[in-house]
Amino acid sequence: MFGNNKPGEFQCDTLISNKTTLVGDIHFSGGLHIDGCIRGNLIAEDGTNAVVRISEQGRVEGEIRSPRAIVNGHVSGNLFIDQHLEMAEKAKVDGDIHYAAIQMVMGAQVNGRLVHDARSDSNSKGKRPKNNVEPLSTKAQQRAALESMKTAEQVKVD
Repeated sequence: MFGNNKPGEFQCDTLISNKTTLVGDIHFSGGLHIDGCIRGNLIAEDGTNAVVRISEQGRVEGEIRSPRAIVNGHVSGNLFIDQHLEMAEKAKVDGDIHYAAIQMVMGAQVNGRLVHDARSDSNSKGKRPKNNVEPLSTKAQQRAALESMKTAEQVKVD
């Protein structure tokens, strides 16, 4: 589907079948196709042109870090997609999505935040920061963030 492949093609180097449940983190490069269930994180090797594809019957319970992803199944966890995320009609994500470019078809569901990460745009050659999320470091910063969310909710109601 991406790179040198013709449109609509997907190079599959690794297949997790629909009769397989894998527990643990998977580090991969190339194409990873998931029809089964993964209970762990999916982490693309740095500097690769990796893509993960989750079919309609596929399920991932963990974080996904990859340059590209195609989702048509269920993901319970955060996604960090540096280049392009494609969400098909049956896609369901319960978690936050950090992306550079996203394509969503009607019917795709996201139960979390969509966060455009401009840093990913400049890192589209496979190099990406190890951690795309800046944690709130102090209790005061956390309280201020919660208060601003409450204020935003009150403005919507008024």
